[in-house]
Amino acid sequence: MSKEVQMVSSGVAMSAAGRRMDRLRRSVLGLSALLLALAGGTGVSHADAKDPGEIRFSVTTATPDGPDKRRIFDFVAEPGAQIQDQVAVSNHGAGPVTFTMVTNDGLFTPMGKFDIRTSDQEPQDSGGWFEVQPTVDVPAGETVIVPFTITVPENATPGDHPAGIVATVTSASTAAGPGVGVESRVGVRVNLRVPGEVTPSLALTDVRATYEPSWNPFAPGSVRVAYGVTNDGNLRVGAEQQANVSGPFGLGDSTIDRGTEGIEELIPGTSRTTAFAVAGIWPVGPVTTEITVTPVPVSTGGAVDVPIEAPLEPVTVAVTTWAIPWVQILLLAAAAVLVIGLRDNRKRKKQRLEALLAKARAEGRAAAGTEDVDQGKSGATAPVATAPATSPAGTAGRDDASAGADAPSSGA
Repeated sequence: MSKEVQMVSSGVAMSAAGRRMDRLRRSVLGLSALLLALAGGTGVSHADAKDPGEIRFSVTTATPDGPDKRRIFDFVAEPGAQIQDQVAVSNHGAGPVTFTMVTNDGLFTPMGKFDIRTSDQEPQDSGGWFEVQPTVDVPAGETVIVPFTITVPENATPGDHPAGIVATVTSASTAAGPGVGVESRVGVRVNLRVPGEVTPSLALTDVRATYEPSWNPFAPGSVRVAYGVTNDGNLRVGAEQQANVSGPFGLGDSTIDRGTEGIEELIPGTSRTTAFAVAGIWPVGPVTTEITVTPVPVSTGGAVDVPIEAPLEPVTVAVTTWAIPWVQILLLAAAAVLVIGLRDNRKRKKQRLEALLAKARAEGRAAAGTEDVDQGKSGATAPVATAPATSPAGTAGRDDASAGADAPSSGA
């Protein structure tokens, strides 16, 4: 079974509106998702009552005698050379179908799936080096061999030039509304390498590291790492990735070997972003994250595997982020507030107790002073009450005096 690429996109069927509807159709096609499977597949297009039925078809590599067992087209050609080959277009439906043959440059979707430029985009590279008949009529249940020719320009640059050749058919779709159709596209990937000075090279872009604390103050957090990888060389390569995260003085050093995860293949001039988390990182201040990517050869199972003799140089970028222990700080702050509150509460209780004791002492002293005053008043009146009493001696004196005063009278 040959290596096929399959894609389905929505388009707007032509109507009497002419150019306006044509522009609308191209816009819808440009925004459609084109899925290119690297394994063999079959295109399916559901037709309405005016069509003969469900359209099912496939496109495979082929010899002049029929489909062969190649998975993809894999060519190596010098500048100025010509390559002749063929694809087999098979109609698995119940009625005849006229397919449109399209070639264009290869690319990868953000999800890492091989794709080609949409039909409304002009080829910028090897997608424009093909010569193939514009349409092919395939009867129901039949297979037609379609030859094509690739002419490598004299000024073609060394390196990889991916492309694809597809068969397309547009059928009406009542589900999408009047005048709207579905374009089904099935094709085969083409790998074309031009010999010469090749450079397998990768670049790291927009490297970011963010610390994500754990809400458990007694558990470590993690560092979220994101970066872009750009193939700035001229060969398709994968990206071997390694990340090292460590705190001050190497505290919590952790190394993650990701292999080619997320970037199994990157064609020249394209970029892809990836992200992952490194767990077990304690918030101890500045954390250094070091990302290293190394280009590695890739194989898509083609008939020709060209070894890469150029050196595969790694590239490293380091960034620093601050791992601040916010959760622990909040916990300490809460503990400090609790301690201060308890201390202030004890202080207030002590102050209230001392105030009560002072009040009690003051009341005691006031009560004791009142008793002393009362006792003092009672001691002062006793002598006054006894002072007028006539002592015997005083009375006798006064009587003597009286007697003395009367005596002369008696003598006279």
